[in-house]
Amino acid sequence: MAVPTLALGALALAGAPAMAHDGEHHYQSTLGAINGSSASGTVTVDVNGTQAHAVLKVSGLAATFMDAPYPHVQHIHGGAQGVCPPASADKDGDGVVSTTEGAPSYGGIVTTLSTSGDTSPAAGLDLKLAGQGASYTVDRTFEVNAETKAALEAGTAVVVVHGLDPATLSAAGQAAKSDLVPSLPLAATSPALCGTLAEGMAMPGGGVDTGVTETQGMDAGALALGGGFVLAAVAGGAYVIRRNRVASAA
Repeated sequence: MAVPTLALGALALAGAPAMAHDGEHHYQSTLGAINGSSASGTVTVDVNGTQAHAVLKVSGLAATFMDAPYPHVQHIHGGAQGVCPPASADKDGDGVVSTTEGAPSYGGIVTTLSTSGDTSPAAGLDLKLAGQGASYTVDRTFEVNAETKAALEAGTAVVVVHGLDPATLSAAGQAAKSDLVPSLPLAATSPALCGTLAEGMAMPGGGVDTGVTETQGMDAGALALGGGFVLAAVAGGAYVIRRNRVASAA
């Protein structure tokens, strides 16, 4: 596999389920499907001082990529409107809200919810640190950076999970190239799940308003090229994403 890259931002999460002290806060969101995805998920972020603990659970995502588990990257975005983009954000009419088209809604990446190691923007699209397959859990404790903490406190922190099954896109969407890495198809870098993190003590019965109406859309902030996004390529540089055969139970 070749290794194109996309740089983003850095996040913060910490372990403090109870808000016993002024420095302890709990944030949560029910992630909504976008861009035709049939996925679902939840995320919690507990912040205690400079430490954060994040737990992301997802299911129903695209399952395979080139006969291997599909790598899905996820991030916390901030600094913008703090919402998931509507279908109208699709300005080129290909039926997919790309990363850059969704940026005005959720802003740039402030933290990478990697499975291990680096959580900075540089690791934003490093698929070696991505979630794998249709369903997985990311459970991390790490230092919270100033940008992430500010977005959480302002209510503008948005979690986005990337990676679509190209078979679910329109003909135009399947033919389109990624706005971030032209050598890749649009599906490879487009968002599949999105949700705004809201502060609270516990997940309410119906979940937290994600700002998504299961429409097209949104991607993680202004993704800048250059970092470590490992999606791509067969031997002579040819790139193929196979139509995903996700079992209905996935």
